[in-house]
Amino acid sequence: MKIVLKSFCVLMITLIVSSTNVLAVSESDLTEINESIDQTKSKLEGVENERSQTMLEISKMNEQIYNLESQISELQTEIDDLEASITEKEAEIQEKQKEYDENFEKYKVRLVASYETGQTTYLDVLLSSKSITDMLSNWYYLTELAKADKAFQDTLLQQQEDIENSKIALENSKAQIEANKESIEKDTLALQEAQEVKKEYVVNLSDQEKVLQEELDKFEEDKKAIEQELAELARQEGIIASGDPSSYGYVFPVAGLSTSNINNKSYPSYPGHTGVDVNINVIDKSVIAAKGGTVVTSEAAYGSIPAYDANGNYIASYRSYGEYIIINHHDGTMTLYGHLKPGSRLVSEGDTVQQGQVIATVGNTGNCQPRPSASNPYNGTHLHFEVRINGKCVNPIPYLP
Repeated sequence: MKIVLKSFCVLMITLIVSSTNVLAVSESDLTEINESIDQTKSKLEGVENERSQTMLEISKMNEQIYNLESQISELQTEIDDLEASITEKEAEIQEKQKEYDENFEKYKVRLVASYETGQTTYLDVLLSSKSITDMLSNWYYLTELAKADKAFQDTLLQQQEDIENSKIALENSKAQIEANKESIEKDTLALQEAQEVKKEYVVNLSDQEKVLQEELDKFEEDKKAIEQELAELARQEGIIASGDPSSYGYVFPVAGLSTSNINNKSYPSYPGHTGVDVNINVIDKSVIAAKGGTVVTSEAAYGSIPAYDANGNYIASYRSYGEYIIINHHDGTMTLYGHLKPGSRLVSEGDTVQQGQVIATVGNTGNCQPRPSASNPYNGTHLHFEVRINGKCVNPIPYLP
């Protein structure tokens, strides 16, 4: 890039010197100079295109890194859950085995007693009975005794079967843990490779792009922290979202607008994008709760990206989602509303909100493109809207009316 710029500067100096010396320039010379300028412009544009491609490749690597880290986290969580269940299963097996051993000892005592006293048959009952009443009474006693023996045997067999099934489940859990550990090792190696490739791309960025990349990396860190926090909250709540997304009854998150106000409805619209952007006719529109619930986050992520009021006056600098709100709908889903207008948040953490309630105003705080400026404070104005299941982002479109 420096070489190209140097060539361009040398060319411009040559033109200035030539003009100063009032040298005669022929039409062919002008044509040659114009061609040289065009070539230089093409080279500059080519460098810009390469940079854009580099940023795109880094974005792809970020998505790959994010996915691998998520897989590793999920596998580790499953291992932790399995290890906890193994501890419970082992204690359960010990208890079942103890109960079985006690019952089996009782059963052996009963068998020995029956053997020593001799087995009484129904014929013995008939012959030894002194009356019909006596015979019926003895008959009933033998029948009930036989039922009790059969029930005791069935209980022992069922206990033995339960113990064997528990042992099989225990071994399956242990095998799954080993399989997860192997997967984690493979994913960790792939993650390390992806991180190294990303480093190689970053080296080729311009200083300006490196600043932008640092902001994007910080955004990724913030998203991971939010995801971990929401995933833990979802685990504590223990509600699993199920059923068709449209059955959750969301309303559109910007008052008076619809999905037609989303410019790009693909998901993700670019690598690493975890929501959809409502960005058509949104200036000063009200952001509303897509569904009732509890506000779990309402804060401003301050950083290095400036925001301005309508008159171009500087307000504050933000990063990542800027000013944002997260609502837990207590049905296994949560929604995030990002890049809100400075100071427009009307709800706080812990507040209960109703569906359709105004919670903020659409803005452009944080990592928005294009960036707001004093000359155009509305640049990048849009609502970034996410739907999260158990803390993890999913395509929001199917949830919107």
